[in-house]
Amino acid sequence: MNYLFIHQSFPGQYQHLVIHLAAQPGNRVVFLSHESLNRIDKVERIEYLPYRTPHPSTHHYIREVEQAVIFGQSVYEQALRLKRDGFRPDIIVGHNGWGETLYLKDVWPDVPLLAYFEFFYRFLGADIGFDPDTPVTLNDAPRVRTKNTVNLLGLEAADWGQTPTRWQWSLYPEDARRRISVIHEGIDTAAVRPDPQAWVRLNHLNLSLSAKDEVITYVARNLEPYRGFHVFMRALPEILRRRPKAHVLLVGGDEVSYGPPAPEGHTFRQIMLNQVGRDLDLSRVHFLGRVPYDSFVNILQVSSVHVYLTYPFVLSWSFLEAMSAGCLIVGSATQPVEEVLKDRENGLLVDFFDQKGIADRIDEVLDHPDRMQDLRLRARETVVRNYDLRTVTLPRHLALIEDLIAGRTPQP
Repeated sequence: MNYLFIHQSFPGQYQHLVIHLAAQPGNRVVFLSHESLNRIDKVERIEYLPYRTPHPSTHHYIREVEQAVIFGQSVYEQALRLKRDGFRPDIIVGHNGWGETLYLKDVWPDVPLLAYFEFFYRFLGADIGFDPDTPVTLNDAPRVRTKNTVNLLGLEAADWGQTPTRWQWSLYPEDARRRISVIHEGIDTAAVRPDPQAWVRLNHLNLSLSAKDEVITYVARNLEPYRGFHVFMRALPEILRRRPKAHVLLVGGDEVSYGPPAPEGHTFRQIMLNQVGRDLDLSRVHFLGRVPYDSFVNILQVSSVHVYLTYPFVLSWSFLEAMSAGCLIVGSATQPVEEVLKDRENGLLVDFFDQKGIADRIDEVLDHPDRMQDLRLRARETVVRNYDLRTVTLPRHLALIEDLIAGRTPQP
């Protein structure tokens, strides 16, 4: 089979899928993306280069639409080159969010297109207006409605869709949901698993931490409000006051993945340290930045309690990986988390904004670690049962692709 994948960040959500497909004898896997240092054996990566950025005079409601059209045009031109060179995919699989899949059916009209639909934006009931720290503006309602232009064009262009969680699926219009399957990318539960012997060394302090220590962990791609970083930081003075032996490990960069950026020249980490830093024992608060994956797993394995907070938005891979590692999670009672985490069944829920509640839950875990062991076991069982890469999600993803290639209508 010939497979064509498209994602601006190679390999994006398709890492496990393309590794599996490229390893099968006779398959050819081609991947269109932006420039990337990542490489996967037997996957042919081809760069597409947008020829310009959106024009400054473009109306700000549609600047992202213009960017998507530019991305889509660049992918379209690379696809035409592939077609001229004799390449014909049996299926096209790509992320819809940035416009990359918009014009591929104009190159190969009879080739099925499976698009990844990550998030349908809504002015009410999701991330917009959720956090008083990010107030709603008069322009937000029309801006958000316009922001779905690419979503809707992509829905029309695709033969079928895929999204990772039921909550994300529920945000799409009813007629669209009939053509979108809910399949998570999957968690490698064999690699991300509990290890009582794990340890983490903080070289700058000549300090090693293990599961015998009180270790509070927080992980996000970037330290930003969408992942509750500001709320966690405001809770930290009380947490550290109550837990004089605890160390806090924070993993994440200083950029912005979602939502408005920090004021120019600042990071959210700097802003929060300016707010609460004088009340923190910074010898016990460790900002680790972005870490190699093996180090990330080790951090989860030594965690005594893992705090995961998020707006009603896309669920983080790290949340499910923490459950797979057997972490005791204190998670925000927001829709994406509540789909997976059930209070006192496989973790603990807390109101996103309740700083005292976060400290109370952490106390509860650290005061009674033996009592909480069943929650850790059930957290891992949840991920193994519903999100395991090899036994659940990869087989479902492959079955969906096989249905589309064979011309069968998949199940939503």
